[in-house]
Amino acid sequence: MKLEIKQNILIEHLNYVIKGISNKNIIPVLNCIKFELEEEGLYLTSTDNEIAIKTFIDKKDIENIEKCGIIVVSGRFIYDIIKKLPNSLVKIEEVLDNKIYITTNTSSFNLNCNDPSEFPDIDLSDTKNPVFISKKVFKNIIKQTSFAASLQESRPILTGINFKIDNNILECTATDSYRLARKRIEIESNLDNEVNIVIPNKNVNEIVKLLNDDEEKIELHIFNNKVIFKFNSIIIMSRLINGTYPDTSKLIPDSFSIHINVNLFDFIDAIDRASLLTNESDKNTIKLVSNNKQIIISSSIPEIGNVEEKIEIIKRDDEDISISFSSKYMMDAIKSFECNEIELLFNDEIHPIIVKNTESDDLIQLILPIRTY
Repeated sequence: MKLEIKQNILIEHLNYVIKGISNKNIIPVLNCIKFELEEEGLYLTSTDNEIAIKTFIDKKDIENIEKCGIIVVSGRFIYDIIKKLPNSLVKIEEVLDNKIYITTNTSSFNLNCNDPSEFPDIDLSDTKNPVFISKKVFKNIIKQTSFAASLQESRPILTGINFKIDNNILECTATDSYRLARKRIEIESNLDNEVNIVIPNKNVNEIVKLLNDDEEKIELHIFNNKVIFKFNSIIIMSRLINGTYPDTSKLIPDSFSIHINVNLFDFIDAIDRASLLTNESDKNTIKLVSNNKQIIISSSIPEIGNVEEKIEIIKRDDEDISISFSSKYMMDAIKSFECNEIELLFNDEIHPIIVKNTESDDLIQLILPIRTY
């Protein structure tokens, strides 16, 4: 293999595939990037067996292709080398004894390579009926749900995001048993069967990092044990989490005894200030009390002091509420909304708090209260 390519083009694509490498992997070849140079261009591939990323550099963006071939080289080292080179022409040449030379006008490196036959064979073929979602919409879905996924490996199924597709409705849900985020949107779909899969949260967030905010579509190719995302010149495969995601629809009440409308930004500011006097050891607990046309948000650390915030509200019920909850969980939930006013829904001090947009049910946030007695 022998080619010449501009540093800025190569590092752009290395920035994609480096995300498919895990520092925790003890299998040497899974810490590598595969370079496949063919007449039509250069393919770069990485995988840690949980996620695989492949990107393509067209021959028109390569200065010179002298000899095609395949090399497998340490991902971290070649990434760091190319990243620190000046934006000039970089020459990469495979030589005898499983080595490559990387040279510019002023620098030269040589790296040992791995046996290409040891690199996993990854099937990135398509399905007949992909699902199309705009990059901007997909990013928004993940932003509004992924924070609620569990970080505890003791229940692996909850460390992912549940994607369900029925006809043309996509529903994404994440929960850690203490809170829940659910987003529903309409999509373009010609699927023959319903979809109910769980994608690891960490993999979805790596994909989101590669997306911009334009309206171009990404393709989702869904299989029994994996899902493939395609956009621009990038293909990403993620494994699915085995198991059945819990039926979370039963967690959201059908009716409520207290409905409170509040300005989103006033509520964010009040929660933010009240959280200053909370302890992580006490689950960052704050208290909300409604009093006619006002809510009072308070917290305290006995040895430090206390804080009290008052906000004007619209409440269409006579009943009032006194309830405690995690300021962190509430802040994560309310920051996911893109509106001026939200609705807080309660039944009593022991049942879930529901937060939604006053004008739409497409995004639902659920937070369990904290008992303080």
